[in-house]
Amino acid sequence: MSGELLTVASLNTRGIPLTGSQLAERYAAIGAGFDAGDADVVCCQEVLTYWHLRLLVRRMRSFRRVSYRPGPFGPFGGLVTFSRRPVSGTAFRRFGRPPRAPGVPRTSRLQARLKGALVTRLARPELCVINTHPVANHDGDWSEANRFYPLHRAELAVLARVVSEAGPRAVVCGDFNVSRESTLFGGFMADTGLADAFGGECPATFRAEYLPAGATTHCIDFILTAGEVKAESAALVFAEKKEPLGYVSDHIGLRARLSL
Repeated sequence: MSGELLTVASLNTRGIPLTGSQLAERYAAIGAGFDAGDADVVCCQEVLTYWHLRLLVRRMRSFRRVSYRPGPFGPFGGLVTFSRRPVSGTAFRRFGRPPRAPGVPRTSRLQARLKGALVTRLARPELCVINTHPVANHDGDWSEANRFYPLHRAELAVLARVVSEAGPRAVVCGDFNVSRESTLFGGFMADTGLADAFGGECPATFRAEYLPAGATTHCIDFILTAGEVKAESAALVFAEKKEPLGYVSDHIGLRARLSL
């Protein structure tokens, strides 16, 4: 149906150092917040185990469709998409074997092998929702000389192919771990023709409190729309502290009202 409205939200849920993170309490707050909200679809990243998943499902009862690819310990890539709308199919596309990248830690290379894009197709309205989470860049430097550049370039190339295959009724959500100002992100946007739901005006989405002293904050989380999908409005989610927990994640979540 032309002109139908649908609201999509995205949040990197894990965040925050493990020690003293109050994970169960934070996940309860995240799940309850989304369940009380108006999002039709929620894309979550870093849902790393089935325990994490159960914590969210328990609180997000109005989201009857839960999409992910089962892995040995939890959802593959830590990606889960919750939907209040009917779902016609789900697939997980791995980014593949990471290219040679001297200086990249072994743990990052191992994590990169598990990364990918979770593609969920809605039946009504017809829409392809792509949930993604490339490997983290611990340097905060996205220049071509940086050690993580080859990994991100390869992952974004695969993601661009996923977007192309999805067609003109698609939305891409996630923690890209790539700065909006970087040539990596600019090249990806040029290759795919996607539009930023925030029009490039979204503030830094990784909180300064969790960066080393003096480090620069960046917008690294996005909701991006394909040709036939237009953003009517966009806003932040979980931007403020929830006492007594504090922040529910080290990322700020995003929400966009889309017209299809």
